Amino acid sequence: MSLPRTTDRSDAAGALSGSRRRKSSFRPEVQGLRALAVVMVMAYHVWLGRVSGGVDVFLLISAFLLTLSFVRKAETGLPFKLLGHWLHLFKRLLPAAVVVILAVLAGTWLILPEGRWAEILDQAWASLFYNQNWLLADTAVDYYAQDHAGASPLQHFWSLSIQGQVFILWPLIFAGSAGLLAAARRLRPQIGTRLSYPGLLAIVFGAVFIVSLAYSVEQTNTNQAYAYFDTRTRLWEFALGSLLALALPYAKPGKLLRVILGWGGLVAMLSCGLVLVVDHSFPGFIALWPTLAAAAIIVAGQSGSRFGVDRFLSWRPLVALGDNSYALYLWHWPVLVFALAATGVEAPNLMQGLAIVATSVALAVLTTRFVEKPLREWRWPQLRAWRTAVVIAACGAILAGPAAVWQTTLTAEEAATAAQPAELTPGAAQLTPEKAGEPVPPAKVIPAPAALVDDWAGIHEPCAGLNATPDPILEGCRQQVPAEGTTKRIVVLGDSHAQQYLAALAPIAASRGWELVTLLMPACRFGAESPERNAECNAYNQASAAYVLEHQPDAVFTVASLTHEEAPFETEVPGYLDGVRPFAEAGIEIVGIRDNPRFTLDVAECAQQNGPDAAECGAPMSESLAEVSPLDGYMGQMDGLHLMDVTDLICSEGVCPAVVGNVYVYKDDNHLTRTYVESMMPMFEQRLLAATGWT
Repeated sequence: MSLPRTTDRSDAAGALSGSRRRKSSFRPEVQGLRALAVVMVMAYHVWLGRVSGGVDVFLLISAFLLTLSFVRKAETGLPFKLLGHWLHLFKRLLPAAVVVILAVLAGTWLILPEGRWAEILDQAWASLFYNQNWLLADTAVDYYAQDHAGASPLQHFWSLSIQGQVFILWPLIFAGSAGLLAAARRLRPQIGTRLSYPGLLAIVFGAVFIVSLAYSVEQTNTNQAYAYFDTRTRLWEFALGSLLALALPYAKPGKLLRVILGWGGLVAMLSCGLVLVVDHSFPGFIALWPTLAAAAIIVAGQSGSRFGVDRFLSWRPLVALGDNSYALYLWHWPVLVFALAATGVEAPNLMQGLAIVATSVALAVLTTRFVEKPLREWRWPQLRAWRTAVVIAACGAILAGPAAVWQTTLTAEEAATAAQPAELTPGAAQLTPEKAGEPVPPAKVIPAPAALVDDWAGIHEPCAGLNATPDPILEGCRQQVPAEGTTKRIVVLGDSHAQQYLAALAPIAASRGWELVTLLMPACRFGAESPERNAECNAYNQASAAYVLEHQPDAVFTVASLTHEEAPFETEVPGYLDGVRPFAEAGIEIVGIRDNPRFTLDVAECAQQNGPDAAECGAPMSESLAEVSPLDGYMGQMDGLHLMDVTDLICSEGVCPAVVGNVYVYKDDNHLTRTYVESMMPMFEQRLLAATGWT
């Protein structure tokens, strides 16, 4: 979520500072509205773990005030001076942001496990250059995840990035519209009597509103995780703020109506996240609720009544909080994330939450007082544009220097770790009878923590030729085709737990001339239709089964059991036998491998924080797998069903450790690392051939 740094003042850059200079255009109720919105954001983040709609209010306010500023300039004949405007704007925004990002990097080094450092460094760069939203969209971050301790402390910069992009785009629209109108008037003077500058802007922003809202609704319905961070799905909220600014001079409600609009808007705004189940629905049409509520409050304005909501919003402490709202938004999220990560608390109680809020407010006041305000009032940069540019560049350099050094150090450590001799990192081979009792040689654990996030198996060539399918559900189909003749065709079905074994299966297939096709969907274990799966997963499995029966491969590879975090720790896959039976009846062989243990904590992060041999980072097998394998119940059920179990290559002596043979076994709480599965490959191949009888 984001917080604009705009207040209702005559120049837009000054508006972004949150200054308290009183001008005739200053509207304290807007400042109070901003303060209330940031309180909403904090409260919902800290205690409720839900979307409040507060960020949407911020987006609308920022565009509203920016539009007022530029229209005022146009009407008084003042030049726009876009370059100076942008320099002035980012000179006010960047210093506080840099201070917070630097503090986040320090907190990351002190508190968070090493495996998360590279990701947060990437986000620090993205936050600095205002493209954090696109980075999060591309990585499909779940903004609604309840475990904030596992979230990025810079995740909230996504909305500031969108605002930064709009703060560049909107002035271009203002200037372009003014130029277009001036040119039209020169060519056709009568246009000047028919169309005003605000009227032209209303047409432009009206079009942006319609197109962006339609796009937002469509994308939210089809790809909400990406749409949440997409600038294009948010433009309509800014356009609504601009339309509100353009319409405000013509909106003259009476005193009673102002009172009703003000309080009605306030109640609607505060209740949005409580009344509506809005998670995974934003930023579609649902976001009209908080934005229209805020618009009603702004239209109510100064009611002239002692019962008006403006009396509350103009309350001095609330307005004072609004003066610190930008810094407060910047601080509250990292304070929350670091507090939870440091204490191990998943969700704060009332007192813990109040401590987080109080800390955030204190840091915000200090940042505003000693960073934002001094730089805002510093006269030297105001005298020349190049001086302002120097200040901006200096702020960027203050962050870029340590971030670049740290990133270079991590890259060097990653390369050094990967370059170790293979005999120092035996991985799963350490658990074989041949190495029983042998000490593990001293070495760095691989892969390096910075590389863990990408240590994922997979094949990447889209299905083509005979493997192609027109079914849009299966658009993620991938193939690995041998350069010379194919000796066997295998289709891998299921989810990420089937995919992880490609680290062994794909090299084996390549060496033996087998052709591989993968049909994989996250969190969708293959089996017959079942009420225990969602409709999308059932549809995907049905399409996958139809693909197999149509293409008639020699075999399919599946995961045949299902592990859980809590008891029962392992069960049969719902509808497994019914799902694979049609394959067996068609003469297609089935390989079913037992699922790997699943944990309640991130195993790799635990090992990084407590050491590779820490007892708390490994779980007893009895708390990870069923005492009797579910695969035992499949034996003899159908011809052509071959069963595999590699549990003894993951767990040893009743415990499933975090590190085996100087290799991280897990990359998170339930997925094996590619590096570890690769270390299984000789044993995996031997067991696969033994189970199937293939040669």
